[in-house]
Amino acid sequence: MLKKMKHRFILAAMVAFGIVMLSLAVGINLLNFFVTVSRQDDRIAGIMEYEQMKDAKGIGDLPRISDMPWADGPEADFTIRFFAVRCDNKEQIVRVSEDHISAVDTDAIEKYTRQVLSEDRQKGYCDQYRYMVKKEDTGVIIVFLNVSDDWRFVKSLLWVSLVIALISLILVFFLVVIFSNKAIRPYTRNIERQKRFITDASHELKTPLTSIATSADILAMEYEEDEWIANIQKQTVRLSRLVSDLVTLSRLDEEIPFPDETVFSVSDAAWEIAEPFASLAKAEEKNYTQKIEENLKMTGDQAALQQMLSILLDNALRYSGEGGEIHLEIYRRYGRICMEVYNTCDLLDTTDLNRLFDRFYRPDESRSRNTGGNGIGLSMAQAIAESHGGKITVKSKNGKDILFRVVL
Repeated sequence: MLKKMKHRFILAAMVAFGIVMLSLAVGINLLNFFVTVSRQDDRIAGIMEYEQMKDAKGIGDLPRISDMPWADGPEADFTIRFFAVRCDNKEQIVRVSEDHISAVDTDAIEKYTRQVLSEDRQKGYCDQYRYMVKKEDTGVIIVFLNVSDDWRFVKSLLWVSLVIALISLILVFFLVVIFSNKAIRPYTRNIERQKRFITDASHELKTPLTSIATSADILAMEYEEDEWIANIQKQTVRLSRLVSDLVTLSRLDEEIPFPDETVFSVSDAAWEIAEPFASLAKAEEKNYTQKIEENLKMTGDQAALQQMLSILLDNALRYSGEGGEIHLEIYRRYGRICMEVYNTCDLLDTTDLNRLFDRFYRPDESRSRNTGGNGIGLSMAQAIAESHGGKITVKSKNGKDILFRVVL
């Protein structure tokens, strides 16, 4: 249980840190993307005005690009690479301005122009160019800005942020693993004290219980059919069973509850336990059926698994009403062994069936007292299932039946 809690602590810490790192990486890259696109659009808008000035004033009266307010400085004449295309109303190319770019020829310019005009969009991307289209009375002006350097920076920032996030996750994982023992140490100490108390108290209780049981047996021999002595014997047996169950629960909470696990036949182990319950159900006039798949094997503790199955069948036998139905089914599905124990019953409360696995919880105190339950049987079944790497669940359709399902 402690190992499982440690693993959950590490998983929770890593998931939380991973979400934070992913949010930061996504946020930084999205912000950089929108800022980059916005800067490109502002630059293209300035180039568009520059081209319109060229048409109005002529090339000789134009200032240098580096003197424009949207330029990035005196090197803008060499760093801003673009070309502009003017088309008439029939979408025929009238003029091409390619003084600020050299890596594009006439065929490429015509290809990009036809592609942009066919898409009928105001702005977008065409290969390594960001373009903007402006319609006028006399035709159309299209400005193509080379943004390859911008996208290289965007991609570089993306990879750098992902690598930093991955390295951070690895470092945090090792730190969490190192400090996890210290984080759960107080809880571990309390668990150890609790288990030690249960074990010590159980051993201390065994001596007086043995003495009481022996004295009651002697009295029963002398005073036969005395109801008070019979009650003492009954309660002594019940208390002895409770002490034994508490010791078993304490053992199941250990790191390695079953040090001597072996490969065994689940089918044979289930048949061995189920047969006596079939006879008991028949004696109580209850309808018992079972379906156990052959050749089911697993690695674990056979005695513990049989104890879990015995608890579930005993629970079904105790709480199914007169003429009730009980069904056991064991089968393999997707490489896992499934055990299902079904019985009819009358449930007073079906809102939180998982409370049935709480120690000493009994939904109907009066009925549990009559059936002899102590409220920890299902807790033991859950602990045995979890110690074998499995889980146990419970469900009820309408409060008239109940189904326990174990997946190992």
